Amino acid sequence: MSRYAVYAVPGADEADPSAAVRLRQAAHAWYAREDVRDLTVNARRYGFHATLKAPFRLAEGRTEAELRQAADEFAASRRPVAIPGPQVAAIDGFRALLPDGEASDLDSLAADAVRRFEEFRAPLGVAEIRRRHPEQLNQRQRNLLERWGYPYVLEEFRFHLTLTDNIPTERAPEIDAALGEHFADVAGIDVPVTAIVISIEQEPGAAFRLLSVHPFTCRPSLETA
Repeated sequence: MSRYAVYAVPGADEADPSAAVRLRQAAHAWYAREDVRDLTVNARRYGFHATLKAPFRLAEGRTEAELRQAADEFAASRRPVAIPGPQVAAIDGFRALLPDGEASDLDSLAADAVRRFEEFRAPLGVAEIRRRHPEQLNQRQRNLLERWGYPYVLEEFRFHLTLTDNIPTERAPEIDAALGEHFADVAGIDVPVTAIVISIEQEPGAAFRLLSVHPFTCRPSLETA
């Protein structure tokens, strides 16, 4: 059975600003490197993204077409937001691009997406819950997993664009140096997020592929004198 996810993917829209396109191109070039291929297996499978609504099976009676329509409506109510100066950093043993600055707009985008698309999420099965290792979560994270199907949402959310899988301690200096060099030309530059995307995993273990892009189309209203 297919799974869907709602992601932020800078550069996914052909009309995106150059900073977003360059960042995505740099990430794809990183994933393609043979010298780190053993450490980007899952990162490559999920694709360059920041999770807004974690992968889910469609709820009974809901369709892909309805999900895409909801994404259009959600995006129509949003304005672009910025990832402030993303920098390569360690997070829970892997490496990702993290905002280097205040990110409340990104947090709000993710929280709104979690709530808006919840009606499309089928309840987690026993095996799906087990894969989240609930015994390793704190009580709040377990509650979020039960309520929203994912433990790292709302106040537990941390915006990040994943670049690697978990890195063995002995390889950390090598990988950190490689990442610093690879992303030197694009790190630290504010990057616009101008859309959400829906990605799909068509069968268990398959690579996620981009299904549709939903640009933010809300524009500020003009003030009258």
